[in-house]
Amino acid sequence: MHQSNDGSPTADRPPAGDRGDRRSPVQRRTLLGCAWIGLTSLLLFTVLLILVKADWSPLSRLDHGWVATLHRYALRHPVWTAAMQTLADLGAPWTMRALLGAAALWLWCVRARVLAGWVLAVGLLGWAASAGGRALIGRPRPHFVDPVAVGSGAGFPSGHAIASAVTCGALLVLLRPRADRVVRAVASTGAALTVLGVGWTRLALGVHYPSDVLAGWAAAAVVLTGTALAVELWLPGRLGRDVRRLHWRLRPRVQRVLAAPLPAEPATEPDPGRS
Repeated sequence: MHQSNDGSPTADRPPAGDRGDRRSPVQRRTLLGCAWIGLTSLLLFTVLLILVKADWSPLSRLDHGWVATLHRYALRHPVWTAAMQTLADLGAPWTMRALLGAAALWLWCVRARVLAGWVLAVGLLGWAASAGGRALIGRPRPHFVDPVAVGSGAGFPSGHAIASAVTCGALLVLLRPRADRVVRAVASTGAALTVLGVGWTRLALGVHYPSDVLAGWAAAAVVLTGTALAVELWLPGRLGRDVRRLHWRLRPRVQRVLAAPLPAEPATEPDPGRS
């Protein structure tokens, strides 16, 4: 029996005798794009690490100049500082990891198991990159006599930057295949503003240098693309099939809600005065 390509889990499967490790041009372009983004981000992180360890004077002047200027502004504007602290609390790493954990649990319940494992993996690896990187590199945070905020541990890379970028990136991956162009644009803009806003709070509060935040974003990109490539090479096509399964499971529910018949209007009795 012929089955149309309607986005169901069985759609886009190769014939029974042609199920080798063959990828469509779109899949190959996606893999190549992930590889380039991952390698570029890894190169950026490595360059920043080398420059920080070598105490390169231009980068050091840029880092210290930014945080000193923003610290003076924060001292003069307590309302601004309170707003930055609130935004930083909302974008805290534990908040972002809780969102990823909830998403992974939901994906597991709807039987998108490979996708759930990927979401859980990026959350754990993001945490490991943050904690392990700061412990191994040990770069001190900015120091002020009258700080407006205090961070714990070392500063390179920024844990807030990694957690926010990993979470927003993973949630965008789950949303984009099921949304139209307008929703994708709004979601992508919101994710970008969230990542930039959380990163900015670390500078505005004087708890990280700009290079710490840039390194956190680069590390997050490596985690997202590296895990996606690893899953695709280990289980070819499984991430895509889970995304299609998720779309197929949700679409009938949405259609039933949108196509639900309107309640019938109650019949009205004729007016005796008009008979």
